[in-house]
Amino acid sequence: MLDVSDDVRAEIGDEEADRLLAGDNAPGAYDCTSCRTPGNTEQERTSTVLFVGQETAVLAFAHATCVPSQVVAVSEDQLRGAVRSITGEDSAPPTAEASHAPPVPAASHASTSYFPGPAAPAPSPAPVPSPGSPVAVSHTPAPSGHAPVPQQAVLGVTSGVVLVGQEACAALVVEPTAPIIRPGSIGHGDEFLQLLSEQGFAPVVDLGRPPAPNPGWSVLLAMGRLHAVLMPAPGGGRPVAWWQAHSPMPLSEGWRSAVGRSQKVLVYAAAAGTIGTQPREDQLRAALDRAAARGALVGASMPLAGT
Repeated sequence: MLDVSDDVRAEIGDEEADRLLAGDNAPGAYDCTSCRTPGNTEQERTSTVLFVGQETAVLAFAHATCVPSQVVAVSEDQLRGAVRSITGEDSAPPTAEASHAPPVPAASHASTSYFPGPAAPAPSPAPVPSPGSPVAVSHTPAPSGHAPVPQQAVLGVTSGVVLVGQEACAALVVEPTAPIIRPGSIGHGDEFLQLLSEQGFAPVVDLGRPPAPNPGWSVLLAMGRLHAVLMPAPGGGRPVAWWQAHSPMPLSEGWRSAVGRSQKVLVYAAAAGTIGTQPREDQLRAALDRAAARGALVGASMPLAGT
C-alpha cells in the first residue's frame, strides 16, 4: 500500500520504484518520519519520502495521512543526523519531563534566520536561501570611538504544547538572543516583529484563538524531529529555510501527538528578552499571555511541509 510520487520515482529510478510497489523492498513495519508513531505498509497507505542531501539520500516512510510522497532537500549534516537517529547512533539525551508537572518543552535550539530585503550578498559561511536574501543582523557593543559590529542574528526556538480553546496544539516559540535590525539599516531599534509582520505574521492578542495561516510558510519535520521553518522563495519555486536547526531538534511525544492530530503548528515570535527561558509548558504559556497582553507577540499557523 505504498505511494511513490513522480518526483520520488525520478530520483530512485523506475526499477527501484516498481520493486517498492510490488512489496519486494517495502519495510513492513516502520516509524512514520513525520509523526514518529508506528505504521505498516501492509495495513495502511504509506508515503515514500526521499530526503536528498548534497552527496547522499535516504528513503523514509510516513503515513499517507501525515504527508504525501515527496522529495525533500536537506543539508548533508541534517541527513547524517537523521541517519544517526534511525540507526540509534544519535547520542543526544532525551528531553526530560517532570512527572508532577506539565511536559517540559523540548530543549531550545538556536540557529540563523533570513528575511527578504534589498539585494545584498550574505556572508559566505552562512547557507543562503536565495541570492537576494540578506541576513538579518544585530549589533554588539564596540570600543569607544568605533562603529557597532554587525553579527549574524541568532534565534532561539522552543517547542511546547499550548492549549488553544479546548484543543492542545503543537507550538514553536521563536525569540532572538539580541535585538534584530532591518537588513541594510544603520539604526539600533529592534525591528524583529515589524519584519515578521511584513512577511505575513499577525499580532496575537488572545492565545485562546489560533493565529491565522501564513500562506507559503510551513514546518519541516523528519524522523520525528524539527529541521526547519520554511518560507516562500523570494523568486518563487521551492520554499527555502527561514529558520534551520544546526542539528535536528528533538520533540516530545505530546508535541508530536498534537501535530499528528491537527497537521499544523502554531508559530509564535517575540522580540529579544520578551519570553525568556521557561522550564515548564504552563510557565511558557504564562509568558506568551503576558507578551500578547503587551502587544509584543506575533504568530502564524503553519502546516507541515508537503501537506
